[in-house]
Amino acid sequence: MKIAIVSDTHDQADRVERSLALARDRSAELVIHCGDIVGPEIVGLFRGWTAHFVFGNCDWDQAGLKEAIAGIGATCHENCGHLDIEGVRLAFIHGHDTNLMNDLRTGGAFAYLFHGHTHFAMDRQFGPTRVINPGALQRAAIKTFVVLDTATGKAESVVVE
Repeated sequence: MKIAIVSDTHDQADRVERSLALARDRSAELVIHCGDIVGPEIVGLFRGWTAHFVFGNCDWDQAGLKEAIAGIGATCHENCGHLDIEGVRLAFIHGHDTNLMNDLRTGGAFAYLFHGHTHFAMDRQFGPTRVINPGALQRAAIKTFVVLDTATGKAESVVVE
């Protein structure tokens, strides 16, 4: 399955729309948002997607975000999410809780750990866990997200103009 991984959208509606269009072009079937959504109105742009969200350190209106996420039929995992996709275990967080990040990165329970927060794209292996930061759609020199094919492990970093 192809998964679009986005983070740190910070209310950038135009970039979110372009990202989702690029994800569709790449046959992504699911979207994971690694936090710093910011305003509940951004969540509506994910309508029609199978989408999973976690909160970031800039997501102050968590009640509003939860309501918006439920309103589009998506899933809110609050601070930490995990899924089993076709036998591949993955976790996703924002990344501002360094203790949680370290526990997930070194625990060996997940094939993948996705996170944002730093606004820098990264893809590294830590023992059995591949850690991917898709980059950010705001406050980054190059705005990016990632499309991961869980069947092949191929991760494409996609630039959003």
